[in-house]
Amino acid sequence: MKLFLHIHALSQQFDEQIQRWGGSLLCLGLRFFIGWQFFKAGLVKVSDWSATLSLFQEEYKVPVLPPELAALMGAGGELFFPLLLALGLLSRPAALGLFFVNAMAVISYPQLFQFECPAAINDHFYWGISLLVLVAFGPGKCSIDDWLKSRRS
Repeated sequence: MKLFLHIHALSQQFDEQIQRWGGSLLCLGLRFFIGWQFFKAGLVKVSDWSATLSLFQEEYKVPVLPPELAALMGAGGELFFPLLLALGLLSRPAALGLFFVNAMAVISYPQLFQFECPAAINDHFYWGISLLVLVAFGPGKCSIDDWLKSRRS
């Protein structure tokens, strides 16, 4: 039993450092990857605004909002929140904002569930889960949020 306890203690010797820095690097990767997916979508929307408005008027069924406002808010969220995520500034609110942009995309485009290829809807689910991970665990040590937190203390 002593040998087992010794091996167990050795296996956990670096847990705190791995969790702090490994988790921080993982969160940094998530922030960049997820942010880039949404930022690209925002760039596509603003690159051809008339096509974007047409999509929101004819294809997407955003509840409550007029199509023009929905298009503006969608493109704005896809361009603004990823910048915050990349910087690690206001990361939890930014991740939550993108989570709602993502949820609205799924709600307003029910055809996603009808495609033969499930990748379209699966991407939205994976992005949503990843964003909730960032909301729950924060941006990690490699962020302006962490630097600001250390300045407050």
